[in-house]
Parts: sequence; C-alpha cells; structure tokens
Amino acid sequence: MRGPDAKQDDMFSYLSPEKRVPADHPLRWIRPLVDQVLKEMSPQFGKLYSEVGRPSIAPERLLRALLLQIFYSIRSERLLMEQMDYNLLFRWFVGMSMDEPVWVPTVFTKNRDRLLQHAVAQSFFGRVLKLAEPHLSDEHFTVDGTLIEAWASQKSFQRKDGGTGPDGKNFHGEQRRNQTHKSKTDPDAKLYRKGSGQEAKLSYLGHVLMENRNGLIVDAMVTEADGTAERDAAMLMMYRRWKKHPRIVTLGADKGYDTRDFVQVMREMEVRPHVTQNVNRSGGSAIDARTTRHAGYEISQKKRPLIERVFGWMKAVGPMRKVKLRGRDKLWWLFTFTAAAFNLWRIPKLRTAQTC
Repeated sequence: MRGPDAKQDDMFSYLSPEKRVPADHPLRWIRPLVDQVLKEMSPQFGKLYSEVGRPSIAPERLLRALLLQIFYSIRSERLLMEQMDYNLLFRWFVGMSMDEPVWVPTVFTKNRDRLLQHAVAQSFFGRVLKLAEPHLSDEHFTVDGTLIEAWASQKSFQRKDGGTGPDGKNFHGEQRRNQTHKSKTDPDAKLYRKGSGQEAKLSYLGHVLMENRNGLIVDAMVTEADGTAERDAAMLMMYRRWKKHPRIVTLGADKGYDTRDFVQVMREMEVRPHVTQNVNRSGGSAIDARTTRHAGYEISQKKRPLIERVFGWMKAVGPMRKVKLRGRDKLWWLFTFTAAAFNLWRIPKLRTAQTC
C-alpha cells in the first residue's frame, strides 16, 4: 500500500535532541571534552564581559559553534547559522533547544570578535592538550611550517609611497618587493613563496610542533612570511616546550632547517637535531655522522611526514587554506583554535584504540 504524501506545517515532538543524535556519533565523544574545557575557562570568560547591559551570546556557545564550523568545513558564518537553524545535531552540540531562534550572522560575528584574543585561544588549546597528556610523547617531536594564503588580492599589494605602476594604472611590468610594497587590504601579509618555481602569494606562515607518538599538536603559532621565520618559530616553540619538559631528546625537521645556527641552538638545549640533510646547500650540511649514525635518526625521518597530515587536515577540513580574517593577531587566534580542534578530533579515537 502506498503511503500518503501528507504535508505538516507544525512539528511536535516528545524526543529531545539528545535522543536523536546517534549513540556512536563522533561528536558524542567530543562534546564532554569541550564542556570540561569550557567549564574550566568560565572565570576567564567572566573578565571579558561587563556585569551590566543586555546579555550577549554565551562565549561557551560561540566556541562550540566555531568548532562545528571547523569540523564540518562551513565556509561562512551565514551558512553556519543556516545549518544551526534546522540541523538538530548542531543545536544539540551547541546547547540550543529545538525551538530556540538562531543568532543573526552579524551579531554572531561581532560577539565572536570579542573572543578573538590570543589568550583565549591559547588557554583553550592548553586545556585540550592537558586532556591529551596520556597520549603524548615527552621526548620525540617534529616541527614544520606551512603557507597560509591571506585574504587579500595581488592588486592590493601597492607601493608604500602611493605611487603607481609604469603605465600609471597597474603593477604589470613592475618589480614588487615587501620592502617597497604593502597590501592595502591586509598590511601584515607578505609576498612569499614556499619553494622555487612556485607562485608568490600574499601569505602568512603557520608553524606546528608535533609529538611523534600519535601525531598530536603540542604547540602552534603564526608569523609573518619570511626566509627565517620557520627556524625562528621552531626555536621558540622548542624552548617553550623544553622549559616545561626538559627531557626532550630529538626534533625532526625537513632540510629547510639544516642550518648551522639552528643545529647549534638545538645541541645547546641537549636536543638531537634529526634534520634532513641538505647536501646541496652552500658549505654542506650541518648534520654529520654524530646524528645520522644512530637508528633514532631514521625513525625520526619516518615519523616526520605525519606533520603533513596535520597541515592537510587544517587546510582541507579546517579553514587554513585561505583565511577570511585579516591581521596576524586574528589569524594566530584562528590557527591555534584549529590546532585545538584537530587534537579534539583525535583524542576520542586514541582513547578507543587504547581500550581495544
């Protein structure tokens, strides 16, 4: 018998969103972790808001919604609000009832900007990392950087003195450099290319320090794009990690880190620099048989490609391929928060594998 094609304008349900979410859905394992972190951050949130005035969107809900935007690769706040309007899974994760109205996209964006502070993202990342401690290695790490395309066009990269191109209209035929030109849209972005033969783009550099046991992120930061930024960021992240855990033994990296200064700093910290040898470098490689003769060097080289999976997730799933925020401070916040989201996605899987 064919069923009727009945139309129903109103929906009444005695089932809560909690019962509609499948028991084995990945977000069921992530939400308790997020709730624990946000509960610990509540005193920090209290300092960001006035005690008088109209209530704003709860910061806990804002951060849960931003996590959904990362997990599900939602490209804009308007589309995120559209999903939250009819997606029961999203309402359940954020903590909204079935008939609660969603936020206006501009209101959501303005309230989000209040949280766009490095301290908030770093605190969230640190507390997530604390949950991941049973799965972390304290001895073996890998470092690398990736190019993040800025939300600015090539036409915005104009002379600092206000001049124009040779034809008086555009930049065609003009040699452009970061020393003489600056983007009018995003002044912090620099013209940069990651390798020879590649296109130079207005970009930033994102840096990640990964532990080698399970490929979790233990530190992340964003810098302006220049030739020494990757090594400078690596030394800073290693020093911060070394102060907390002085038992660090090895650090893997690609041939871009094969410089005498970087290798010397690592050895002064009693860290073995398991850096890929750059034999074509002028003066030869800074890595010699003192490092390469050990079996651990080969192990670090095999573990090193894991960090590319981290960058792949942050760009393919997360929003880091081409960011829609301008300015290094805002980008740093988003990059750190995306790193925390990556760890949150990995922790339940590691716990399940540990119990099996």
